[in-house]
Amino acid sequence: MTSSTQPASTKKTFSAEEWDKKLAEVSVSKQDLNKLVMNYLVIEGYKDAAEKFSQESGLQPGIDLSSIQDRMSIRNAIQAGDIESAIERVNDLDPEILDTNPKLYFHLQQQRLIEFIKTGKIAEAIEFAQEELAPRGEENPEFLEELEKTMALLAFEETTASPLAYLVDYAQRQKTASELNSAILTAQCQEKDPKLPSLLKMLVWAQNQLDEKALFPKINNFVTGELDPVPTSG
Repeated sequence: MTSSTQPASTKKTFSAEEWDKKLAEVSVSKQDLNKLVMNYLVIEGYKDAAEKFSQESGLQPGIDLSSIQDRMSIRNAIQAGDIESAIERVNDLDPEILDTNPKLYFHLQQQRLIEFIKTGKIAEAIEFAQEELAPRGEENPEFLEELEKTMALLAFEETTASPLAYLVDYAQRQKTASELNSAILTAQCQEKDPKLPSLLKMLVWAQNQLDEKALFPKINNFVTGELDPVPTSG
């Protein structure tokens, strides 16, 4: 099977100067960029940042920012490891969110179990797993597999050095918080996914497609947005 990718020696090469000129020819309005930023801040629940950005940019957020306060409080509780409080707040906001989403509820309870293990509350962790999570695992093979992975943390004296260290990482809290945030937005009939990450994925795809035909400065660091040097064709 032949590849559609051209050899590097036959690809058209764009210098940094040529690429900068082409980028400069692309017109993107500041208003559109501001809308992307505001969309991200509102959906992710960054109320204070959205308020400040609205003041600086003159762009209205499109919704009453006070309405995202509940989501902020819930996200903050999860990020602090206080899962029980987050569950209570969600139920106060809309009990149907968790009643109609067993997978989400399991992940919240799984995060509670992780927090028990992280703080060394082994007896509480085992009891909680047996009473709250094991029955759900018996009903769902996917839940059972996730429960077994979480309980496997108990086999390691240093959970942060185990193959399952990602479960006790702060990013796991963030993942759980984002899943719950999306569910709340869906229940409120609001857009649940910010546009900015999707555009970044499109950028990666477009660069990969263009890479088959040309050598050009790429953006690999999306934090800084800096262009990497043009690769050599040799």
